[in-house]
Amino acid sequence: MPKVIFLPHEELCPEGLSVDVEKGETILDVALRNRIIIEHACEKSCACTTCHVIVREGFDSLEESDELEDDMLDKAWGLEPDSRLGCQAAVADKDLVVEIPKYTLNMVSESH
Repeated sequence: MPKVIFLPHEELCPEGLSVDVEKGETILDVALRNRIIIEHACEKSCACTTCHVIVREGFDSLEESDELEDDMLDKAWGLEPDSRLGCQAAVADKDLVVEIPKYTLNMVSESH
């Protein structure tokens, strides 16, 4: 059973967290189930960047992102080569080490 290890984040999980997960769960669903409240303004529909995460280890085990996710990621704050949208990145058979960026861009709330 793979694990997702969330690195410490000052506000969302100061101690960090390591949890066993089922293959196929998204990083966002794993976080939310474990009370790490990553913002997800579009309700997991791949229409924003608020659930942007950086996969520090295990990135190559994830399915490749599709064109829609890549287009959204291009708008993410702090984009890195190992960035993914948490709502789209499903855990495969390897452990993941995930960093939650310090900032997100919520284009819905910030455009008003």
